[in-house]
Amino acid sequence: MTVLILTCEQDVTADLAVVELNANGIPVLRLDPAELPGGVGVSGEYAHGSFHGHLSVGGRVVSMRGLRSIWVRRPGTPAAGAPAFSSWLSEESSQALYGMLRCTGARWMNHPDAARQARHKPWQLWLARECGLPVPATLITTFPRVAREFAERYPDLVVKPVSGAHPGEDGFAVPTTRVRPDEDFRAVEHGPTLLQRRVRKVADIRLTVVGDRMFAARAAAAAGSGDDAVVDVRFAPAAGPWRAVTVPPRVAEAVEDYLARAQLSYGAFDFAEDADGIWWFLECNQSGQFGFVEIETGQPIGRAVAEWLAGEPLDPPGSDEPAVGSADCT
Repeated sequence: MTVLILTCEQDVTADLAVVELNANGIPVLRLDPAELPGGVGVSGEYAHGSFHGHLSVGGRVVSMRGLRSIWVRRPGTPAAGAPAFSSWLSEESSQALYGMLRCTGARWMNHPDAARQARHKPWQLWLARECGLPVPATLITTFPRVAREFAERYPDLVVKPVSGAHPGEDGFAVPTTRVRPDEDFRAVEHGPTLLQRRVRKVADIRLTVVGDRMFAARAAAAAGSGDDAVVDVRFAPAAGPWRAVTVPPRVAEAVEDYLARAQLSYGAFDFAEDADGIWWFLECNQSGQFGFVEIETGQPIGRAVAEWLAGEPLDPPGSDEPAVGSADCT
């Protein structure tokens, strides 16, 4: 039974899990949908009341019936690597690949339907609040008057994109930035704008959840960073280093509820910790990076992902027991 990983070629985060799977003899097929058609091939036959599908990467062919799990890590846009890219070809390739994969009995991390919903920041904020997580006062609006009234109630604000695009992703990535005291907000009528009460944070928290396992890391905020214009740890790194911390019981319970309602098996949560020790929810990235956390804290997140994908415990690191079968990462 094979683990299928959908991601780009240069993905160190995926490598951390692949190494664990390989060491335990779990077959792995790694492909980037951007290479379909071309380096990646698909075939599916619907006949006599049954479905038979196959994937091909670099000359290796795997039956979709033999997939035990599918990790949608950081896949490229289908057909993006075609000599002549077109939106039509991309949609055809996407329909073929993901449509066939939905016909398998494999477990998903995370299912495309759940992942699509989970990316909506407004829904994230609503769900986090419903689950009992502290959420800073937030406004999303295209009305200048409403924005000004919100700023009067919460004078210390930040502005961030509604889409939550991250550095390195396609499209624009706008850092979370403090709003000027003299802002007139006329510009918000040109596009939905997310305003949020600034949390006077003392630290950034990254909570990575794999199934029912939680890995929390904390990085102290840089001295005086609260007064900077850009308050986004992705663009202005924390003082660090990242260190493993215990998850408060109430946060753990709320996060479990969040993932259950969102139907996610993996989530990377970002919190801002204030001086009172409260973890304020900022977002949940359903395919967020964990490599930097594992490298700095030593938390075995990649192994946890590998065990979830394998659906079974793996041999302890350094075990002398020979692995059964063979593993391959394409």
